[in-house]
Amino acid sequence: MLINHPAASQSMNGSTNRNAIKSILITQPKPENDKNPYSELARKFGLVIEFKPFIHLEPLSAKEFRKWKINPADFTAVVFTSRGAVDQFFKLCDELRVKVSADMKYYCLGETIALYLQKYILYRKRKVFHGDGTVKGLTEIIDKHYDGEKFLIPCSDNHKSDLSDYFRRVKYECAEAVIFKTVPVQLTEKELRKYDLVVFFTPAGVQALIQNFPGFKQKGLRIAAFGPLTTQAVLDSGLKLAIQAPAPGTPSMTMAIEHFLQQSGT
Repeated sequence: MLINHPAASQSMNGSTNRNAIKSILITQPKPENDKNPYSELARKFGLVIEFKPFIHLEPLSAKEFRKWKINPADFTAVVFTSRGAVDQFFKLCDELRVKVSADMKYYCLGETIALYLQKYILYRKRKVFHGDGTVKGLTEIIDKHYDGEKFLIPCSDNHKSDLSDYFRRVKYECAEAVIFKTVPVQLTEKELRKYDLVVFFTPAGVQALIQNFPGFKQKGLRIAAFGPLTTQAVLDSGLKLAIQAPAPGTPSMTMAIEHFLQQSGT
């Protein structure tokens, strides 16, 4: 648990608003320290905010990956759609003893992923491009900077084929590389019902909820989704969406939650 603000328990016990949000589950790993937007949100509204990923990534070993007969060194550009893909790609390259070229281009779904590359590369000295968080935005950036690259798309075992379909359509050379498996974390409905709001950041997280609870009834549970792909996964699962980000005026999830709280009078 990240925060149990003193005002939270008082509000939970004394609130007369049945629809009030006082406890939130963020389906991501807990931040390393309390200096983050969620801490500020909890303090401002007297919330209990907890963190629990609904999925974990199981990387493929070098031996498993070699079965695909793909060598990352043969490519001139990498396309990343998640921070998990960034981590697993560079770890796999280390295990394979593949040196990533300093001339490699990196195309990222959104700015957050692009900035995350700083963990592995000298960001300012590399060719890094990012979209607006949508597949359409990413493909527009790729088209804008395309110069005959050979693209590698590191992905999970349950990835969507939107990007590879696009590359085939425009006849850009590319290959998909499954580098990790997405595995649902075991959950209980009792755990889930402790919260007024559950926040998802990936379609895989939404899928994990449905896999854990076939025939899940949302009832009064509110759901928030970050990014168009996650939003679509929520809707495709037959669930109602209360909060969506990014949106005009609320580019981050914390800003979107704060706006919702202010509008609902929580």
